[in-house]
Amino acid sequence: QVLLVESGGGSVQAGGSLRLSCEASGSIFSLYDMGWYRQPPGKQRELVASITSGGTPTYADSVKGRFTISRDNAKKTVYLQMNSLKLEDTAVYYCNRIPYGPWGQGTQVTVSS
Repeated sequence: QVLLVESGGGSVQAGGSLRLSCEASGSIFSLYDMGWYRQPPGKQRELVASITSGGTPTYADSVKGRFTISRDNAKKTVYLQMNSLKLEDTAVYYCNRIPYGPWGQGTQVTVSS
């Protein structure tokens, strides 16, 4: 079982940046593919970025070129660097393994004009 704690969210103006972190527990974290998901207000949760156990990233078209996912297996942590933030990036962001298991509490990202 992997337990997840997300952090780093906040309120920023459009065009700004944030870096999210997700600290995991469990001895086999390095074996999992991991992803960052988000749930905008009133919408379904969606996968925006993923990274394989070997470090290969994949991005949704909506964030490609603006977001960067990375991982540090020694620290059992996954990161999401978010640049050039847009209003539509406003959401609660969650990390989880792929396929997903139990969810953490998420971290709120609010982008304003």
